[in-house]
Amino acid sequence: MTPGAIRAFVALEMSDAVRERIRLEQQRLRAEMPRARWTRPDGQHLTLKFLGETPPEILDRFKGELAGRLAGLPAVTVRLGGAGFFPSPRRPRVAWIGGEADGGAAVAAAAQAAAAAVGLPPDGRPWSPHLTQARLDRPWPRSAVERFLEWGRGLAFEPFTCAEAVLFASELRPGGAVYTALERFPLQ
Repeated sequence: MTPGAIRAFVALEMSDAVRERIRLEQQRLRAEMPRARWTRPDGQHLTLKFLGETPPEILDRFKGELAGRLAGLPAVTVRLGGAGFFPSPRRPRVAWIGGEADGGAAVAAAAQAAAAAVGLPPDGRPWSPHLTQARLDRPWPRSAVERFLEWGRGLAFEPFTCAEAVLFASELRPGGAVYTALERFPLQ
């Protein structure tokens, strides 16, 4: 790690109403599920590009690149619903809520291009909107996987609009990551 480097990422934020709904849904489900490290709803976001440990001077250049590439892009309309696992339901390690994000792929591509312009590595796969719900230290049994997927099929959130992309710093702490907004980039 470079001294002074900032662990950073770009994301779309969830509204307080969406976070509260996720909190309530998660609370109901957790009682039925095997042990896992559940994410706090107040920290959930749709990550567009993870930058990793980034020196401040590179982060400053990235901000300029990102602002230019996001200029004129429309706000993103998000519809959350459904659930899944990474890498797959057969080998569940991360449980997530999915959805669709109209305009999200363009914003994610702008973040990727801005990162590449300052020498940061590209992501190895296309952007896929998801909210991580739990990290599994041990894979869940098939019955729990099916229950989580069933729960996800029953989720239907009202569409909402994300009118900005946010550059966050992420500080890893024993109780979980703490996110601090460094800069906000408006979308049209």
